[in-house]
Amino acid sequence: MADIDDLVQRVASRAASDNENLPAPVGDAQIAQAEGQLGFALHPLLARLYREVADGGFGPDYRLLPLLGPGSSVAGEYLTRREASVGVEHPEWPEGVVPILTWGCAMYAGVDCLSEDGQVLLFEPNPYSGGPWDQCWFLDSASLAAWLETWLAGTGWFEEDAFDRDDLAEPRPWDQAASRLPSGA
Repeated sequence: MADIDDLVQRVASRAASDNENLPAPVGDAQIAQAEGQLGFALHPLLARLYREVADGGFGPDYRLLPLLGPGSSVAGEYLTRREASVGVEHPEWPEGVVPILTWGCAMYAGVDCLSEDGQVLLFEPNPYSGGPWDQCWFLDSASLAAWLETWLAGTGWFEEDAFDRDDLAEPRPWDQAASRLPSGA
């Protein structure tokens, strides 16, 4: 746990240096409210970030969404996307994957709260041309901790100079997408 404690502290330090107007962290009641709305527990590290760092407003590029609230939020985006995926022939959004930030152009980073390590996924719908949505899902990082380390190190695919580097690790197709997006209707 010491490594995760250290990671959370480094994230908090970076968040504070990047944004002097960070929202206050959420309390246990807000975590419980969000989990009640979602119908499952947040990944433990994600819950710690919201509880110990801030209610969004930090992280790569467009920064993490707030957990709850009016407008775009983790719980709100998840519920909207899941509602649109229920009872349709080709569901778009898998159960248990919470959107944590938008990359713009309808792209999202999401944390798979049903995976032990909290895989970070990329939803990239722009090339969608009908049928199953599984081709729009990519594995960005095998764990939320590794994704955060990439952000802290400035080595993510989303960094401005990323494509100038030889060691760039781009998101790859998420091999669980087809099984996690079962056909409905």
